[in-house]
Amino acid sequence: MPMLDQVLEILATVTNSPELVQHPDIRLYDLHLLDSFKTIELMLALSERFGVELAPAEFDRQEWETPRAIARFMETKIAVSAS
Repeated sequence: MPMLDQVLEILATVTNSPELVQHPDIRLYDLHLLDSFKTIELMLALSERFGVELAPAEFDRQEWETPRAIARFMETKIAVSAS
């Protein structure tokens, strides 16, 4: 399954917004789909799914503003962790 699809699936669960899977460029914070607590929940779910550690200190709101941006971040994180 492509990274974007996996991120969308996780986001839909964390935000309790199943319609989110149809909107990879939705601005998650502007629309209040994510807040600080949901972001931590998302980080934990992504860490569990992909087997990488995500520390709150790594969080950059610009890098996490859309599902597509989160997928890019995770692809980079996984590639760095594998090397």
